[in-house]
Amino acid sequence: MGRAVATEKRRRASARVIDPGRPIDVTVILLEGGYASTAIGPIEVFHSAGQLWNWLKGEPPQPRFRVRVASPGGRLVRSICNVGLKPQCALEDIDRTDIAMISASGWDLQDKIMRHTSIIAWLRKMHEQGAYLGAVCSGAAYVAETGLMDGREATTHWGVADRLRERYPNVRWRPEQFVTEDGRICCSGGVYASIDISLYLVEKFCGHEIALQCAKSLLVGLPRSCQSGYSVLPLSRPHSDKRIGKAEEHLRAHFREEVGIKDLAMRCAMSPRTFIRRFKGATGRLPGEYVQLMRITAARELLEGDAASIHEISERVGYADLNFFRSLFKRHTGMTPAEYRARFSSPHDRRGELEMGSVD
Repeated sequence: MGRAVATEKRRRASARVIDPGRPIDVTVILLEGGYASTAIGPIEVFHSAGQLWNWLKGEPPQPRFRVRVASPGGRLVRSICNVGLKPQCALEDIDRTDIAMISASGWDLQDKIMRHTSIIAWLRKMHEQGAYLGAVCSGAAYVAETGLMDGREATTHWGVADRLRERYPNVRWRPEQFVTEDGRICCSGGVYASIDISLYLVEKFCGHEIALQCAKSLLVGLPRSCQSGYSVLPLSRPHSDKRIGKAEEHLRAHFREEVGIKDLAMRCAMSPRTFIRRFKGATGRLPGEYVQLMRITAARELLEGDAASIHEISERVGYADLNFFRSLFKRHTGMTPAEYRARFSSPHDRRGELEMGSVD
C-alpha cells in the first residue's frame, strides 16, 4: 500500500502545470504503414484551434497548440495507401511535450511494435513527466505495450479489440466507446475517431467554447461517445461442435419465432443443461443472447435499407413490445432505432419513413 501511495505522489509531482499564456505542445507520431488521416486529422484539429474560427470571423488568431510532427529517427514514412509523410524532427530529439498523439499503424501490430521499441520507452518517459498520451485506433497497442494502461480503461477499433484483449489482458478494454480517458491516457476507436479524440483534448485543455468553434469551423461534430453501432461483429466464433452448429442453423431460420431451450436441446440430443453449457462453450454466448443479437442484426439491416416504420421492423424481427425493442437496440448499438436509421440509411429510405408519418 505504501509503495502505491508513493508512486501516486511521484506521478502528481511530475504532472505538467501548463502556462495558460503559451501554446500547448503536441507531438504527433507518424508510423510506417499506418493510416495517414490518423496523423493529419489531429494535426489539423490542433492547428485550427483558436485560429480558423478567428480567421473566418475576422478576428486576430490566437493559436492554442504548437504541433510538432515526428517519426522514429526522423525518417520519411509511407502510409498504408503509399502516401509519403515527412516529419519535422526525430522523435528521439523531443525531450518534453504536453500531449503525445500516436497515429494508427496497420494491422500487423506485433511486428510493428517489435520494430519500434524506441517509441515505447519514449511514451513511458513523456507520461512520467506529466504528458497526456492520445492513441488513435490501433495506436492503443503502443501505449498498452508500455504497461501504463494496466488496470485502466481504454478503447480501440472494434475489429482489433479481441486481439488486444488477448495480448494485454490487464487493460480494461471498452471497444464500444469512441473515446476513453484514464490516468492521462486517452484512446479513440476507429480511424476517423482521430477527429473525436483531438476535439476531446481541445475541449479538455481549452474549454468547450474553443472546441465548439473548432468543430464548427472544420464542419465536424463534437466528439461521439459510442462505436458499437458501427461494428459488424460475428455472432459466433469459429468452432467444431457439429451438433451446436445444427442448433445455430435452426436459430438462423427461426430467430423471429419463440424457440425454447428444450426444443433446441432435443434437436441436439442433449439435456437442456448440457445444451446450454455446450452452446456457450462453442459460441461464446448464451442461447438467449445469441437470438437477441440475431434480431438486432436483422433490425439494423432493415433500418439501413427498408422504409418500414420502426414499429413494423420491431415486429418483423420478433419483438411485439416496441419499447422493449428500442431499449434493447440502444443497449447493443448505443443509438435508438431512429438515430441509427438517420445515420446509416439512404436519404430515400428516410423520406419514405417521414411520408408514412412514423416517429420513434
